[in-house]
Amino acid sequence: MITPSRAPTTTAGTTAAPEPPSFTLAAGGDILVHPALTEQADQDGARDFTPLLEGLRQAIDADVSICHLETPLSAPGAPTFGYPAFSAPPEVATALRNIGYDSCSTASNHTLDRGPSAIATTLDVLDAAGLEHTGSFRSPEESATPLLLDAKGVKVGHVAFTYGFNGIPLDQPWRANQLSVEGVLTAARAARAAGAEVVVASLHWGDEYRHEATPQQRDMARAILGDPAVDLIIGTHVHAVQPIERIGDKWVVYGMGNEAARHSEPRGITEEGIVTRFRFVKTDAGWTVRDASYVPTLVEFGPPIRVVDLTRVPTSPRRTEALTRTDGVVRSLGADITHP
Repeated sequence: MITPSRAPTTTAGTTAAPEPPSFTLAAGGDILVHPALTEQADQDGARDFTPLLEGLRQAIDADVSICHLETPLSAPGAPTFGYPAFSAPPEVATALRNIGYDSCSTASNHTLDRGPSAIATTLDVLDAAGLEHTGSFRSPEESATPLLLDAKGVKVGHVAFTYGFNGIPLDQPWRANQLSVEGVLTAARAARAAGAEVVVASLHWGDEYRHEATPQQRDMARAILGDPAVDLIIGTHVHAVQPIERIGDKWVVYGMGNEAARHSEPRGITEEGIVTRFRFVKTDAGWTVRDASYVPTLVEFGPPIRVVDLTRVPTSPRRTEALTRTDGVVRSLGADITHP
């Protein structure tokens, strides 16, 4: 005999309203692979970056998760390079996928470090690892095709732009997205036309090693979020955590700091970062962020070098310093936001 199913009821016996459709999105800061990180991956075995990044796994666990790949990647077996013209080992992509990332923005000031051909190499490596990508492209057709990510059946458009390329000329405008308000909005509208219900913009911008968002960042954020095409901005580049701000019913993360890096001259702030998390809910007016939070992170030099989630490790003087500074910066523009 089949027992008929019943609708959920409240304690008063009335039918409970169904939960509205929702999904979670997580995003992390710069993956900046200096030679010391590659040396650590070699020590961990077969150039394995997963142990170094493992501490991020729970922070980025979401229906869709986005990383920022700061540097080009070398082909398997090819040489790798550090500052100032980077090319990181391809095993980085495998590790990013292993810990749970779905997609990476690839538009940065280092996109052209090894020339236009390195863009194709980088994207080939990401494809082989099973990572989606946007911001740099192998062809005009790829540049014109919006990236749509799946989040519990919801189509999420992802666009990515950078302020420049360290003075290297962009030989073809379709190879990489250079930042402008109109450029972001044009790409976002194309993603909407392709079926995106929510659009997230990764913006590589700001002044390096500064916690404060520049007036240009704040003006651009208001112009971009003032248009219905874009729902959320996630910022990278400055190698320091910057504030999160709510603008109307939308959010901008001005800078997530470094997720993984080992600068030759560490500044303390360059080892600190955040993973940002947003829960989108569908309402009668459309999709909106219902819950926003962030996870403070720290690159610890050990040995071994490891990225740690500061909400999940015992306290220490260095960890407390990083946590206190990060919390202060993130909330400095008045955002009512905290850890998950």
